[in-house]
Formats: sequence, structure tokens, C-alpha cells
Amino acid sequence: MLTLCLPAAASAEQPDTKDAVPSQGTAWLNRQMSALAERQGANGWHVTPSGLRWRRIAGPGSGARPGPTDHVTVHYVGTFVDGSEFDSSVRRGEPATFPLNRVIKGWQEGVALMGVGDKVEFAIPYQIAYGADGKGPIPGGATLLFTVELLGIEPAT
Repeated sequence: MLTLCLPAAASAEQPDTKDAVPSQGTAWLNRQMSALAERQGANGWHVTPSGLRWRRIAGPGSGARPGPTDHVTVHYVGTFVDGSEFDSSVRRGEPATFPLNRVIKGWQEGVALMGVGDKVEFAIPYQIAYGADGKGPIPGGATLLFTVELLGIEPAT
């Protein structure tokens, strides 16, 4: 299991990679950027100031929303832009629960936009994912695509 969405995966102490340049080849990097451009406001996609792309595909958008330190329970599927899956709680058959402030910045921002019962797609640019260097099986500069369903929230204590 990839620890992408578990507490040990990434934390608020992620290095600032906004100005770092990934070492992948030009064609590969162009595909990452193209995946983001394809989700630039059409077909229900929204873009936040950080560059996160998101769209609601199910749910009313009115359920309870998590705070930054709440524990959330989600089902998710994560893929690269080529469609290959790198992690999935759905495939494992068990939702994941974690404190929201212990995952990549793109998830912190995106899941906070969700209400319980919502299912949302995210396209997360590398700057708010694993940066120019990547981590584990995630290559540097990778745009990450997720489908996430927010199942529950446990308020921080």
C-alpha cells in the first residue's frame, strides 16, 4: 500500500518546491501540464489559486465539511495522468482514515471543499503534491489524479 493518504505520507512540513524544477524529460512534463490544462474550468472543473483542479461528481455539496485538523474517512483511487493506478482504498476494500493536516497539500485543500457524502475528482499539480523530487513511487513533477469520496469526519480533539 502506498502511504499517500495515510498520516506518514506527507505532512505540513513538506519542503517548499514551488520554484524547484523536476528532472523528468520534457515530453513527460508536457503531459503532466496537459492533464492540468484539460481540467481548466470546462465540464464542471474548478481551479483554486494554488492550481488544484476539482469537480464534484456525486453528492449534494452540502454535508458537513472537515476542518484542517479533523480526521476524515475516505474511499479514494489515485492514478497518474496515463491512467495507471498507484493507490486505491477501493481496491483494498477498506476506507482510509487520517488527520487531514497529515497529507499532501492538494488533499488538505481539496478534501476541505467536500461535504460528507460528496464524491470529487482532483487533479493535483506537483507543487502541492510531492514536488519536484517526488517520493517513493511518485516521480518528481507528477500530476496526480484522484477520485475521493468523503465518508465521515471525526472532529479534532
